[in-house]
Amino acid sequence: MNSVHLFFSILTFVFGAVVGSFLNVCIHRLPVGKSIVRPRSHCPVCRKAIAPYDNIPLLSYLLLRARCRHCGTAISPVYPAVEFLTAVLSLVLFRKYGLSLPYLASFVFSAALVVITFIDLEHQIIPDVISLPGIPLFAVAGVAVMGLSVWDSLLGILLGGGVLYLVAAGYELVRRQEGMGGGDIKLLAMIGGFLGWKSLLFVILVSSLLGAVAGISLILYRKGDLKYAIPFGPFLSAAAVLYFFYGETFIRFFLYR
Repeated sequence: MNSVHLFFSILTFVFGAVVGSFLNVCIHRLPVGKSIVRPRSHCPVCRKAIAPYDNIPLLSYLLLRARCRHCGTAISPVYPAVEFLTAVLSLVLFRKYGLSLPYLASFVFSAALVVITFIDLEHQIIPDVISLPGIPLFAVAGVAVMGLSVWDSLLGILLGGGVLYLVAAGYELVRRQEGMGGGDIKLLAMIGGFLGWKSLLFVILVSSLLGAVAGISLILYRKGDLKYAIPFGPFLSAAAVLYFFYGETFIRFFLYR
């Protein structure tokens, strides 16, 4: 790795961490309907505004020893986790696409998936404020930036939303209870619009596999207790990100053998 590439690798990592700091605001405010612009970031306990030097991504968490400077309340590890995850995503997408529009589009898409993942994990909802505008916006980006045809993107939306809708409807018909929320349906439509219809088999298979592993692990941990519902959004999001790196190989193997 030459010095220029190393410099931009560090730059994209730092950029991702800074964006991750903003994503934390979205994760904690969107589910409760609060503005993501005002007020300034503050401690949820003592309500003191967080100074800029205490709001440095990743570093401030370590320097403050994971506690509020004013009241000593423990800071959730979710904050640095989101910042680090977003920084890593920025770096690996830069390594794949370089400094380009596909890097920027795929990073914005991945950032939206990070917000969806952490909100779904905590609240078991996928906010329409992300998925509904995300469907047309990322469909346009998929065509204009990622090189999809209009047909690929539109079919991705229709099949993405349609497949999960049929699965959810079938489950509800058989079990007489809701097994998958409408948020998952809209999320897969958004994914299909950005990645194209060919991505859907990969995303559905990988997310189902990840979900099954997580479900079995949880059952073993809870010794057979099945009361806890596992949100599916994080697995769809993880599979969509993995598609950036393994999707082409998967498509060549299964569709062009």
